[in-house]
Amino acid sequence: MDHVLNIADHYIFTPYVYPSTWPENDTLRQLISLWVVTNLGAQLIYLGFGALSFYYVFEHNLMKHPQFIKNQVRKEIELGTVAIFWMSFPTVALFFWEVRGHSKLYDNISKSTLGWSGMFLSIAGFLFFTDMCIYWIHWCMHHKSIYKGIYLSLFVFVNIWTISIHDGDYRIPGPFIYLINGAAHHADHHLYFNYNYGQYFTLWDRLGGSYRHPSALLGKGTHDQIRELMAEAAQTQR
Repeated sequence: MDHVLNIADHYIFTPYVYPSTWPENDTLRQLISLWVVTNLGAQLIYLGFGALSFYYVFEHNLMKHPQFIKNQVRKEIELGTVAIFWMSFPTVALFFWEVRGHSKLYDNISKSTLGWSGMFLSIAGFLFFTDMCIYWIHWCMHHKSIYKGIYLSLFVFVNIWTISIHDGDYRIPGPFIYLINGAAHHADHHLYFNYNYGQYFTLWDRLGGSYRHPSALLGKGTHDQIRELMAEAAQTQR
């Protein structure tokens, strides 16, 4: 993030935003700059990739499902943009810590003690660690003591399944169906509540006893429900 901040300072903040007397390494200035960059970047990613996913990947027939509420797309966007605002604060704290040099990140592979193998081990370790953390955080958020007071207000708006595991595109290469927590797995999380909490993989759901094989891959998913509803509607019109 230090490189991003340097570029933003060089081309935008220093010449056009901040007074010349305010040094680039000032704590408050760095916090403000990081907060602006983080929010703008996250909103652009969310709205940009979300729009591409919605128009070119998202299965629009899902909008015919009875659980798809009125004005859900607009409400999803509103909730997502507000969530990004609040999530930016802990994110900025981590970025600030990194910008100040308190991290073990390196810019050149030669600085890694294990070279390329160390880089790949770091990637695997990061995915494993974050997948574990997200699983247990997600599991805790579904506990009744938290769910009723906090999570319930969010849960009503998550049926559109935006980007990646929320796009309604259930295609996964055959060998990875039991490994990757894809859109089909996550759809069952929303439909049946206490299953498939994971982020990237199904490992922690299997270890935690919350794994459910996707209903969509058994011919019992939301797409199948919609087809049945449409067929019933067509018969009643005859």
